[in-house]
Amino acid sequence: MKLNNNTLLQTKAYINGKWIDADDNKTFSVTNPANQAVITQVADCGKSDVDLAIDAANNAWNDWRLLTAKERAAIMKKWHDLIIANTDDLAIIMTAEQGKPLKEAKGEVSYGASFIEWYAEEGKRIYGDIIPSHKSGSHVLVLKQPVGVACAITPWNFPNAMITRKAAPALAAGCTFVVKPAEDTPLSALALAKLAEEAGIPPGVFNVVPSSVSKDIGEAMTQHKNARKLSFTGSTAVGKILIRQSAENVQKVSMELGGHAPFIIFEDADLEKAADGLMASKFRNAGQTCVCANRAYIHKNIADEFVNIIKDKVKKLNVDMEIVQVRILVHLLMQKLPKK
Repeated sequence: MKLNNNTLLQTKAYINGKWIDADDNKTFSVTNPANQAVITQVADCGKSDVDLAIDAANNAWNDWRLLTAKERAAIMKKWHDLIIANTDDLAIIMTAEQGKPLKEAKGEVSYGASFIEWYAEEGKRIYGDIIPSHKSGSHVLVLKQPVGVACAITPWNFPNAMITRKAAPALAAGCTFVVKPAEDTPLSALALAKLAEEAGIPPGVFNVVPSSVSKDIGEAMTQHKNARKLSFTGSTAVGKILIRQSAENVQKVSMELGGHAPFIIFEDADLEKAADGLMASKFRNAGQTCVCANRAYIHKNIADEFVNIIKDKVKKLNVDMEIVQVRILVHLLMQKLPKK
């Protein structure tokens, strides 16, 4: 993996503005999904590392929240500009660890940076309210203030944008941030941390704790008294566990959980357009997106015609069709297995 800026390939946790090994010095392998080759070894953080990161974030919170929204925005814009300037390298890192095509990876880097730019500006417009009171001559004043340390657990399918879309609003509002990236794709998160460091984001404000033990990290984030917010993107089953754990400390939670979205084609649909839409949804990022269609409902009068259109489009895909055919065969066999 050749980079123009080799400092973007980081392998240690980023806590309190420092690059450190895991407390027990454990590491885990990050592999290239295309050939299973090991790219590098990354610090395998545990509960004590998460506690350290949350404590650092809590200590940094007061100074960060006391900055004006304009001052925070200026720092965040530097972060945005550095991400854009290093798009090629960030895309190479993403493709190596995640597997999406380089062109799509570059698009995600730009998309991810856009969250930082947007929320840097929106942070200046966090307004309160004056509400009429039940009592003559008095008013109710509502102030919006940063909640404190915000923690996040992000998935592997969008290793850049899923972090920036959570970190950017938190930082803009005056919160500090601790993120556990997906085990498969920690390098993109650590590269973002390197650029955050260069942008001048103060120590403790943005922290990255890579780990292969997601369960332990989730427990640490929900049990720490100073972790006031948890954002999670992933499966519904894990989301339910985290919500239950968060209840103990009455944490605020934001959950983006898995679903099984259907793609519905009615009898009067433009079949070519519908087929293009289904192809874009189903095959983008190898079908690993939050809005991927998992099944199609087709009106019986157009079903055969639509299936033939889809078949022709699939044949034209520039991918390893042998792998696709094997996966389709496995799927069909699973559908025919007797249900218990």
